[in-house]
Amino acid sequence: MAFDSSSNHYVSSILDTDLYKLTMQQAVTHHFPDAEVVYYFTNRSKSMRFNQAAIEAITQAINQLENVQLTDQELVWLRKACPYFKSGYLDFLSRFRFKPKEQVTLRFTPSSDSPEWGDLDIDFKGKWSETILYETPVMAIVSEAYFKHVDTDWTLEKQEGRAYAKGKKLYEAGAILSEFGSRRRRSYMAQNLVIQGLLRADKDLRASGKGRLAGTSNVHFAHIYDLAPIGTIAHEWMMGVAATNGYEGANMLALKLWEQVYPPSPSNALHIALTDTFTSAVFFKDWVKNPETAIRWRGVRQDSGDPFIFIQQAKEAYESLGVERQDKLIIFSDGLDVDLAIRIKAACDEAGFKCMSSASFGIGTFMTNDFDSTLKGGRSKPMNIVIKLGTINGNPCIKISDDITKNTGDKDVVRTVKEHFGIPTS
Repeated sequence: MAFDSSSNHYVSSILDTDLYKLTMQQAVTHHFPDAEVVYYFTNRSKSMRFNQAAIEAITQAINQLENVQLTDQELVWLRKACPYFKSGYLDFLSRFRFKPKEQVTLRFTPSSDSPEWGDLDIDFKGKWSETILYETPVMAIVSEAYFKHVDTDWTLEKQEGRAYAKGKKLYEAGAILSEFGSRRRRSYMAQNLVIQGLLRADKDLRASGKGRLAGTSNVHFAHIYDLAPIGTIAHEWMMGVAATNGYEGANMLALKLWEQVYPPSPSNALHIALTDTFTSAVFFKDWVKNPETAIRWRGVRQDSGDPFIFIQQAKEAYESLGVERQDKLIIFSDGLDVDLAIRIKAACDEAGFKCMSSASFGIGTFMTNDFDSTLKGGRSKPMNIVIKLGTINGNPCIKISDDITKNTGDKDVVRTVKEHFGIPTS
């Protein structure tokens, strides 16, 4: 499919999202078709406030999502590229329409010292099977609007070349790269240029037999550039399962429910376990009690905390199970840049994780929102924004993670769950 640069919309394809939003949507329609949820948007970059122009652009772009729908061409491609999507789900997705005027509430709170500037809050309320698709496009909209109407001291010039240089260095080091930059991208065009640069580097380095570009989490760009869509599962799946069924054994229950929708296969493309929803220590404790699951699943993903400690945790878990580490994959996706990814790869090699050059790296913001200030000099800071599942059927949803700064959700529930698992509360 050829790239179309003529659209003025921030998001013009329903596939302009991360693959795991679609895989989780299919799982939600199977297991939780009537669940009611609330998601909350948070701007962690407190010093980066919005002006009225940005708020108006965000509001308009979110409302325009109601016009986005799966095209016939996209449906044909999905059937071929993603055989794990069942016909019933694809029929559901074909009929799916965003309902932002019913499901999205946006609030602008003016600053007391400068009322033309202020903070942004967004809530998403409705069925989990419907509201699950807002996260990626809305985050992309918010980021792009900010950098169109607030911080405009940057340019797309040389971005393709910058991505090429990053890709080249990673591939030369033998790293397997997945582009994960949809949610916090500087703009749609910025992500497009990044993928072009990574593809050019992949073409130039592929003959070396070292690293490569595995694909992109963005399903739309995977379609455009004939790339593999990459992704499996996110924290919200574990969060929703735990809030509904209880926290004891929640990680393994979440994986069991996942397998009911996506049975293990020779490729196990969708069987990468995310470990840190309630800390990786808790996950691996349950993991080793369920050796059949650990053997069936292709590998694990590290998304918070110290990646080098995580490598040792994974090594010890697989050793205790008698599982060959070279047959398992670790994916790293937490705040990576090129140099950190190369250091992690070396540590994985040393620990004996040899599958697919020992590790795969999902790099997002450092690819699609890595810019310099053209006038001020120095780096143009990206936004740190998130959208998290807040409640399911009225029950609070929480995430503890391996980084205390990333704990989210009701503080009392966080404390109760930490005490239950023996996790330090401070």
